[in-house]
Amino acid sequence: MTATSSPASPILGYTDTATVKLDFDDTSFRTVRYWAFRTMRWFNLHGFIILKSRANCYHVVFDRAVSWSKNLHIVAWVSLLSRNERVTTYCLMQCIKESSTLRVSPKGEKPSPRIVYGEHYAFSVWDNRET
Repeated sequence: MTATSSPASPILGYTDTATVKLDFDDTSFRTVRYWAFRTMRWFNLHGFIILKSRANCYHVVFDRAVSWSKNLHIVAWVSLLSRNERVTTYCLMQCIKESSTLRVSPKGEKPSPRIVYGEHYAFSVWDNRET
């Protein structure tokens, strides 16, 4: 018996060094929103959006450009204070890659991330659906 394999679909993402991104897997929306607000206020990041990729898996993207050094400083700060091992793993991977990536396409069984919350100036066009 031979197995038939289909060609792998490409996974698309947005990669840069100036946009602060946080990856919260297996975390409640309430906790993600708490860390997004705390981080925005502490580092004066102006605003953010929260994207949901699947149940209890969220990405936070802030709207103020920062240096790569400041970016890592912010992600490490959240990692240490939140004591979230998944955020720590994300932080370490960004250090290794020397950039951060946000997946924008489906990946296997995971759908494309969708915006579920936006806060402050640049993201005011999006409604706040999940509270």
